[in-house]
Amino acid sequence: MIELIRTNDAVLLSFAESLMKEAGIHCFIADRAMSVLEGSLGMLQQRLMVDEERADEARRILKDAGLEGELRS
Repeated sequence: MIELIRTNDAVLLSFAESLMKEAGIHCFIADRAMSVLEGSLGMLQQRLMVDEERADEARRILKDAGLEGELRS
């Protein structure tokens, strides 16, 4: 899996995750449980992960939704 976004912004992650599900792209939010356990201090960010085969398509969808600035290189 490829990391596309890393953030503590739960709303951003929820939006990105819904875009992926709408497009039929399997995604996974890594470190979701650990972020909650650490008390939301911002030390451990959550990561939006997608299958490598669909990463380019996922990037395009996120860019089209105005999330280009959130994408990892």
